[in-house]
Amino acid sequence: MIERLKQLFASPEATNKAPDAHQLAVASTALMVQLSRIDHDEDERELQIIVECAVKANQVTREEAEEILQDALGHADDATSMYEFTGQLNEHLDQEAKLALLVNIWRVAFADGRIDKYEEHLIRRMADLLHLNHREYMQARHRAEATG
Repeated sequence: MIERLKQLFASPEATNKAPDAHQLAVASTALMVQLSRIDHDEDERELQIIVECAVKANQVTREEAEEILQDALGHADDATSMYEFTGQLNEHLDQEAKLALLVNIWRVAFADGRIDKYEEHLIRRMADLLHLNHREYMQARHRAEATG
């Protein structure tokens, strides 16, 4: 998946047009998968939240969301950094959409009933990479807590 994304985002066609909803869903899902793996305790509840978030936020079908998730899971340990994903998202999402993405990332973290210190640190890094300030970071956390 990572290599496919690199090719897709680096191709001349990609630089001339915005990525479609599916491509942005892959980038968003990849961030959520990285979070689900950070505590070395991948939980089925986290994976289901990732699928739900992909369906709601990216206008993809449940089947597409599950396919994206499986692809992302298969390459989650590939150490190509979050910068590729956050860079693409920064180019094509406005501040509200990035905040909504961070809410979904927090929802994944809350899915197993606890926030690991590594999860919190990674979410902070993601927020920084998405150019979200501390207020937006906290706002996203509170929204995620409120939606359960």
